[in-house]
Amino acid sequence: MMFQLLFAALILATVLLNTVAQTLLKLGSGQGILSLYLLGGLATYGLSTVFYILVLGKFNLSVAYPVVIGLTVIATTFSGALLLREKVEPSQWIGVGLMISGIFAIAFAKGQG
Repeated sequence: MMFQLLFAALILATVLLNTVAQTLLKLGSGQGILSLYLLGGLATYGLSTVFYILVLGKFNLSVAYPVVIGLTVIATTFSGALLLREKVEPSQWIGVGLMISGIFAIAFAKGQG
């Protein structure tokens, strides 16, 4: 049980930090190298990389990578839609749903962890 909580906490921290970083980088794009958004995005992305390295040290790459990247894509899609007011097409939401099902299949497969 403790292993599963550690898995969830490390994965969620990595995904959250990566999503914040991507959002900040988008906000800072085109504003010059000294943009606070851009610098904040780079710093947050660096911190997310540290957490991802911790994830890789504890879990199989074949599970960690698709779960982290898939959840980051999903969270970033929501961030773009909600925070940046980007239009997300219905087909993209279908893709998000398919990604969620794929992540469940990978993360909860028998014999993993």
